[in-house]
Amino acid sequence: MKNLAYKIETPERLDQVVAKALQISRSKVQKAIKAKQILVNGKVETPHFKLQGTEILAFDPTSFDDKVMSIDKPLPLDIIYENDDVLVINKPANLLVHETESSTETTLVDSILAYNKKIAKVGNDPKRAGIVHRLDKDASGVMIVAKNNNAFDHLKRQFMERKTTKRYTVMVMGQMEKDHQTIMMPISRSKTHGRMAAKPASQGGKEAITHYDVVERFRHHSLLDVTIETGRTHQIRAHMFALAHPVVGDRLYRMKGIKPRPIGRIFLHARELTITLPNGEEKIFTAPLPEDLQLVLAEIPKS
Repeated sequence: MKNLAYKIETPERLDQVVAKALQISRSKVQKAIKAKQILVNGKVETPHFKLQGTEILAFDPTSFDDKVMSIDKPLPLDIIYENDDVLVINKPANLLVHETESSTETTLVDSILAYNKKIAKVGNDPKRAGIVHRLDKDASGVMIVAKNNNAFDHLKRQFMERKTTKRYTVMVMGQMEKDHQTIMMPISRSKTHGRMAAKPASQGGKEAITHYDVVERFRHHSLLDVTIETGRTHQIRAHMFALAHPVVGDRLYRMKGIKPRPIGRIFLHARELTITLPNGEEKIFTAPLPEDLQLVLAEIPKS
């Protein structure tokens, strides 16, 4: 085992310290810690263990799995707008916003911190530094990030009080029965399928409100303009699934007899966000439909 002695003046997470020392991604370090390949003062600790004072870290580089030792470079950010308070980005599909207990991959937060390390101190959870709202891993589009704690509180409050407007471009399977509809189905996490499900409030469902307009009809698909009043996990996906019109490409919310179209992601793009910045200015941020979704549109039969 190789030993490293650290004198930490302010508390710092184990995974962050080791990631800097070994020059590998934090998610890979977390995997090594959980595999008991990294010890703190001779003991096994969790990735979130706070180091403080003089600590002895022990690890054996040769015992690490090659995948653990590989370096995942954060993706460069596609920046739509930036000032002293906020960073507005166009998130690509297939990128996790922040780490989870089981994730071992580079996240959007990694990219944000590679761009601006100061954001690491924004918010109340280091795993979600600067994050005030989120998009599913397989979705793309506009996200706003707080660059300081005053901005974090300001933006977070707007989302909680439903003072933002979020618009999405979504393609679903089948022909929607109505051109316009407001879906008011409470949803909560399913205990058996690892997804959200429409449930009444009496069974733990939380209020979820989705509005849609049909933009274009195809032979076996419908292109929608969607806005949401609430921001529940997987809200659009769960609501469309409940209507028997799952989002194109969705492998989690899939119906029997309907084979998901293999597009490598879900056809769900957050194209517009209207929000008031900490300086009082109301802004509308937009992100164009990604090229991969434009190609899907071009290939789907219209009649």
